Amino acid sequence: MNKKYFFFDIDGTLTDRKTNRIVPSALEAVNRLKAAGHFVSLATGRALYKADLFRRQNGFENMVCNGGHGIVIDNKVKENRPIVYEKALALYRQAEELGFGILTALDDSKKVYAKDFRFYEQVGIRKEPTTYIIDSDFDPGKEAVIYKMYIAVPENEEDKMTLAKEYKDDIGYIRFEPEYLIFQPDAKLEGILRMLSFVGGTPEDVVVFGDDYNDLCMFDERFYRVAMGNGCDALKEKADYVAPLNIEDGIFRTCEEHGWF
Repeated sequence: MNKKYFFFDIDGTLTDRKTNRIVPSALEAVNRLKAAGHFVSLATGRALYKADLFRRQNGFENMVCNGGHGIVIDNKVKENRPIVYEKALALYRQAEELGFGILTALDDSKKVYAKDFRFYEQVGIRKEPTTYIIDSDFDPGKEAVIYKMYIAVPENEEDKMTLAKEYKDDIGYIRFEPEYLIFQPDAKLEGILRMLSFVGGTPEDVVVFGDDYNDLCMFDERFYRVAMGNGCDALKEKADYVAPLNIEDGIFRTCEEHGWF
């Protein structure tokens, strides 16, 4: 059997969204793939600090994270790059001029910095664990790096952030909530290709599993693309194979059917 390079999204692919736990049969499939000699990795948009506990708890030695900017190989962090500083700073300045609240992450952690409470006043408390550091003298122009930004741009005012669309390919942004945009890496494909360069794999031997819109970028035509049955229609249309629902043993059944273990 030819060695394959498997990359799995986490949320909604490996995990049951109701419990946020890995589907037991998916974990069994992952372990059997490794036992068969394949390379297995996570491929997630989650920041390194958010994804690493899941990685370690479920026995993954390799991971593409931070939207493709983070690489973990054999349990060691190979790299974890911030977003493009000059363009992130320009986005910050534009949002500031428009009066939108801004939270800025200066490292890979739950800490965010702001010069005032404007983001809270416009959006409220974020739904995920966050440590807020409010400093009236804060200015990202005095810092060396920017890892991520949260800007309180509501959906109906998104066009005002003209630099967001201009810089999307260089920085990337995602809207999970209607009240604000998250500026973070959106380059899973780039991360997978860099991982391959580190471990000696080829794109033609890659198999990717995903379920949502943020997985579209890693559904490259050189890969074998598996969309989960619970995934979005856009991903299914781009897939080579549509698996059963993830909570109905979709990953295990797909691997078994394709003879990967």
